Amino acid sequence: MVYASLSLSSLPLSISPAFSPKRPNCFQFSEVSNKFNSRPSPMTPSCCSQERSTAVQEYGQDESIGTVNTASITNNTALCNNSPELQKRSQPPLVSALKASAEANAASFHFPGHNRGHAAPASLTRLIGIRPYAHDLSSIPELDNLFCPQGPILEAQKEAAKLFGSSETWFLVNGTTCGVQAAIMATCSPGEFLILPRNCHLSAISALVLSGAVPKYIVPDYKNDWDIAGGVTPLQVLNAIQELELDGKKAAAVFITSPTYHGVCSNLSDISELCHSQKIPLIVDEAHGAHLGFHPKLPSSALQQGADLIVQSTHKVLCSFTQSSMLHMSGDIVDKENISRCLQTLQSTSPSYLLLASLDAARAQLSESPDILFDQAIALANEAKCLLKQIPGISVLDNSSFPNFPAFDPLRLTIGFWELGISGYKANEVLCRDFGIVRELVGNKSITYALNLGTCRDHVQRLISGVKYLAATCSTVQQPKDRLLTDHAPFDDIIMSLTPRDAFFASKRKVTVKESIGKVSGELICPYPPGIPVLIPGEVITERAVDYLLSVRSKGADISGASDPLLSSIVVANVGGENY
Repeated sequence: MVYASLSLSSLPLSISPAFSPKRPNCFQFSEVSNKFNSRPSPMTPSCCSQERSTAVQEYGQDESIGTVNTASITNNTALCNNSPELQKRSQPPLVSALKASAEANAASFHFPGHNRGHAAPASLTRLIGIRPYAHDLSSIPELDNLFCPQGPILEAQKEAAKLFGSSETWFLVNGTTCGVQAAIMATCSPGEFLILPRNCHLSAISALVLSGAVPKYIVPDYKNDWDIAGGVTPLQVLNAIQELELDGKKAAAVFITSPTYHGVCSNLSDISELCHSQKIPLIVDEAHGAHLGFHPKLPSSALQQGADLIVQSTHKVLCSFTQSSMLHMSGDIVDKENISRCLQTLQSTSPSYLLLASLDAARAQLSESPDILFDQAIALANEAKCLLKQIPGISVLDNSSFPNFPAFDPLRLTIGFWELGISGYKANEVLCRDFGIVRELVGNKSITYALNLGTCRDHVQRLISGVKYLAATCSTVQQPKDRLLTDHAPFDDIIMSLTPRDAFFASKRKVTVKESIGKVSGELICPYPPGIPVLIPGEVITERAVDYLLSVRSKGADISGASDPLLSSIVVANVGGENY
């Protein structure tokens, strides 16, 4: 399976006649030159392991990606890790400490058991070599202690706080999930109210179970044609606060997801001002926005807009290892000691120093040249969107889809296929199998792609070619007659019978899907990704929610959280003495 190499540096920004490749290779961005090198990828995604269809050979690659100058980005020492100029500069503190420890001539009588790689499993060293093992060290004194940092971890966290503009920053090795949980646990005690969007990540729901907080949900803006939920407006937050006040209650915290998985950004400045006028801390799940605020064409970050606690997945768009994140604090509304105690409860006592060092390295990479680091990625994203909008039957998500929100992440690309009469799942199947394109998020009606610092022109080119192929081959498909446009999300008719914590610990039983309607959900069920629950423990199960889950499952979605992923049965909580 070999993809043809194609030079694109001189091609005009237009949709030109198709070029027929042989089977394409996986192109990779060269870190040391001003062009892209084509070399075979060592691994093929499992979903693409089938033989490429002959349709690709007939249709071929598009020659239409434009002429963004790659010289400035490829010459940028922030991306050229082998640059002599970069090597002369001081190493990030935790990276430096890890390097020194790994290179020491030590007689090691400590964990982990592979003993600095001496007993590393051959099957994995053949794949990644011995060096990751040599640097996989435990909490030895010179590497500092994550829960009582006094050395390189403390220095690295201070450097991160300085760069991002926080008063305090914590490194996370259990992902943004543990940061969200810690933020909610530190601000909400059992029985207190947390205002949050109904399309929040499941980590916020698990935090409700852990903290005992009671949810006050906001139903976000929803677009049926996209089957996508947007952000939260300041007016919705104000209404939620006032509704609680009418009942003689007050919110302990407000929790907002911004940007959303699809890149929709809420007006955090106004929400922050509103919350602070009520002395309510604002928590922002900024998992998808660690890069925000570092380029003139990127939206402002949550920290820049006055949020109090911000959790970022540094690994999503920035370049740390998967599972590594940061929690930032600003202001003095929240007790930082509370945060530290919660994190010590939630994080592993054996943190990976590879993950921690990758956070330090990602911070250093960003601080080298934040103003130009994203030039190439933003330019490629903008070009791709312009070209995709010219393809008949293809829609591209942008600000016009959610006009009530002030900004949109330009590095998030969501493509709609409903006018071709096919689902996002079907489109993804073809694009992955026939073009080797691996998406970030597939939905009922769309696919979302994440562009980042490693995105190269050839991969964007291949995506354009694949979408053009779909448009050409699916344009005659009859569109579904039942595509009714409404503004109702599948989760906007919420009736909460139990708190998530009470439902989590309640006795339960399994019933058939039909029998479950009207009963109280005992499990958290959501199509994944994006990890946004359709059923939450404690909520009354509605017919619409069940129909939605069955529909997306029939179209190829994975159902996460359900004890029966086929959805022939659902676990319900026994309420009011039910126990059979």
